[in-house]
Amino acid sequence: MALSDTESIRLFRSSAPYINAHRGKTFVIMFGGEAIEDPNFPRIIQDIALLNSLGVRLILVHGARPQIDQRLMLRHKNSKFKDSIRITDKETLECVKDAAGSVRSHIEALLTMGLPNSPMHGSQIRVCSGNLVVARPLGVKEGVDFENTGLVRRVDVQGINDHLSDGSIVLLSPMGYSPTGEIFNLSHEDVATQAAIAMKADKIITLSERDGIFDRLGNLLRTTELNLLKKELAADNIDAEKTCLTAMMSSVEAGVTRAHCVNYHTDGSLLRELFTRDGAGSLVL
Repeated sequence: MALSDTESIRLFRSSAPYINAHRGKTFVIMFGGEAIEDPNFPRIIQDIALLNSLGVRLILVHGARPQIDQRLMLRHKNSKFKDSIRITDKETLECVKDAAGSVRSHIEALLTMGLPNSPMHGSQIRVCSGNLVVARPLGVKEGVDFENTGLVRRVDVQGINDHLSDGSIVLLSPMGYSPTGEIFNLSHEDVATQAAIAMKADKIITLSERDGIFDRLGNLLRTTELNLLKKELAADNIDAEKTCLTAMMSSVEAGVTRAHCVNYHTDGSLLRELFTRDGAGSLVL
């Protein structure tokens, strides 16, 4: 249903304090490969473009697990995991590079075209990516060699800041590079968490298949403090998407002020969470 002019003006006025508060702040937005394949993803990109136009410094971190699995299937190769961590042999690494490159290009194309028939049509948005994440091998754990699966060693803070200062959106893939030229497959939640911590981000926002963090009774936890969340988690009273919960808790514990979780299926959930009093998901402080 279309808003009347009066309702639109009231909505704009109520959003003004949030627009002012978010300008110049650094947000890390994390989403998995599942979100990229969702029909709502182009609208999420539209909202991300809108945030950029409002002066928010944006770092996007994407995953690619389903896209990697699709490429392995085409090669008739089974995915190998240990404790939910992918074992990345040489052939799997080629699938990782192919999937991550394809996803990155797709996101860059959506942002570059300004989304025809959207409020951001014709906007010029620069997207920067590259060797901004230095990685190290995960190594051997419990007798299992994870080969080219890695962990974030450090994030190029100066490089990312240079891009953000130019008004660009920084896009980070789930891949990292060693000083010796090796390529490692990383988890996107590790990249997002370490980027948020290193950049001293004001927020990390995770896009989930669910509305946020729930208790065992099915109640959405709109706002909760980290210490309370830890107690509830220890008592097995929390129901949430694991990757989002891990990134949120680790980031807040390391000093990131606020961590959000919103549903990537729902149109406008990102804007509702950031620009309305009631929000749309869960907030951890």
